Amino acid sequence: MATMLKSYDFVVVGGGTAGLVVATRLSEDPSQNVLVLEAGIDLSDDPRVKTPGFCFSLIGSEADWAFRSSSQLNLGGRQIVLPQGKALGGSSAINAHVFVPPAKGLVDSWQSLGNDGWDWDSLQRYFAKAYTPPSVSTVAEKQLGLEGCNIVIDSANGPIQTSFPGDISHPSRLAWAEAFKSKGLYMENDPFVKPVIGAFSCLASIDPVKKERSNAASAYYYPVKSRENLTVLTASLVEKVLFDTRSGLTRVSGVQYKHDNEVYTVVATKEVIVAAGVLHSPKVLELSGIGNADLLKRFGIPVVMDMPEVGENLQDHLTCGIGYETVEGIETLDGLMRQEPEAIQKALNDYATSQSGLFATTGFDSYAFLPVVQGISAKDRDALEELLRQQHPQSTQARAYHEIAEKTLLSPIEPSAAYFTFNMQSPLPMESDFKYPSDPKAGNFFTIGTILSQPLSRGSVHITSNDASSVPIVDPGYLSSPVDTEVFAHQMLYIDTIATATPIKDLFKQPLRRRDPDSHLVDLDAARKYVKGSSISNWHLAGTCAMLPRDKGGVVDAKLRLYGVENLRVVDASAIPLVSTANLQSTVYAFAERAADLIKEAYGLK
Repeated sequence: MATMLKSYDFVVVGGGTAGLVVATRLSEDPSQNVLVLEAGIDLSDDPRVKTPGFCFSLIGSEADWAFRSSSQLNLGGRQIVLPQGKALGGSSAINAHVFVPPAKGLVDSWQSLGNDGWDWDSLQRYFAKAYTPPSVSTVAEKQLGLEGCNIVIDSANGPIQTSFPGDISHPSRLAWAEAFKSKGLYMENDPFVKPVIGAFSCLASIDPVKKERSNAASAYYYPVKSRENLTVLTASLVEKVLFDTRSGLTRVSGVQYKHDNEVYTVVATKEVIVAAGVLHSPKVLELSGIGNADLLKRFGIPVVMDMPEVGENLQDHLTCGIGYETVEGIETLDGLMRQEPEAIQKALNDYATSQSGLFATTGFDSYAFLPVVQGISAKDRDALEELLRQQHPQSTQARAYHEIAEKTLLSPIEPSAAYFTFNMQSPLPMESDFKYPSDPKAGNFFTIGTILSQPLSRGSVHITSNDASSVPIVDPGYLSSPVDTEVFAHQMLYIDTIATATPIKDLFKQPLRRRDPDSHLVDLDAARKYVKGSSISNWHLAGTCAMLPRDKGGVVDAKLRLYGVENLRVVDASAIPLVSTANLQSTVYAFAERAADLIKEAYGLK
């Protein structure tokens, strides 16, 4: 065990994506002692973490908390796999590297929900503070479809190193760009400067030189690991936050944690910052006596603060897609998926000798942020508007969210759906009467996927005992809002429109050969059935300790301070009030960077 002090200025619960950003930034002031307690171990040197193409091997491993949802009524009773990083760096150590921003309008909605100062204009500079974009040659601009686009490569200079992953000359990239340009739907500005509607080549958190994962551990913590005022203790499970109420106020005094089967306490003289992740931060609060009083009493936990909103408001992106068989000569990752020895050996050799080949990428190359109404008829738009009207909720919190979603979903100029490319087949779950195989098929496939970007469905996560090692119950409530089912069905129908656009269609055998016969969606009924039977989580969970006004169900205020408790903040995806447009990684980095500045300002730190 590292040499420990009896007290620290700041104790950070969780050494994940957000926790390491905050700890690194706070320890920039040498007068402050910062402790990070991380439940997982440091796997930064593990090839599965470092090598981009190995990331899927981490799912279900010791680096993953390996959550599963409760049975989801609207997904055929299926339990959904929900990976969450259990290692130094958190989910940034196991994710699929996709590094895309949220839409401007989505971040602006955080402010309209009542969080003053949290809009795109205030947050954009924190994205820039978190990552460094790659330089792009003139040749690469053409291959990536960036010609004529206003890409600002000097707009950011942060620790996370990003690149356009894999073979940038792959024909799918240019085909995607040209198809959307022909329809006036290409994002002409840098997505991290002005993210509006349109298609773009997406970045990945992969170092452009080393071709290795760039994450919170390798990029934020390791360069400053030698700081004497920064202590990171792994394999340390926080059991609860401790309080001092002698003054009549509820004030945090420290935390209790377990390390090497011994229980310890440590004092926090300034603050405890809970950054344990969207599923563990509410668990830590509930174990500490902050949550629904009835739930806490059921497990014999003394109630410090009755706050039923803790663990509620869980949001996630569902994802689904259609795989199309490619023409000869289109390289895909299907051989790796089928575990073909020749494909694996070639990929290993390519990566070992030149940091290239199929293990240098995860297969996600291109994105598009589009309006849902882009691909539907006037009649269907009217039907969607009527459904939104019928589903208008009564509660203050739900009504606030509903009005934002309604405005976004019906707008022709706001991104309300995300589409992406995946350079291989993607075996999906199946209903009992579906005809397609669950195992990888022979042949090469290219998947066009979509993300339910603006979900109205909400779920929850709550403790099941007073034991910190017990797994909480996670119920995302997928498709509990009928609006989500209808919107997602429309998005799935639009995939064929993309697949048949010129020149994307030239990538595929004609007539189109779908990997899964049941993904030939002829109408909304077929699409509704398909999304219920085949959708999975995109692992973008957020909102369980939401930054909102108290009367709208907030757990923390706009400075991320827990209501009613002194010296306690929550800084991670659980505090994000409305989930990002697509992948959440870059948003969490920016969120944590802003949080660190708020904390520094509060104490006058360097």
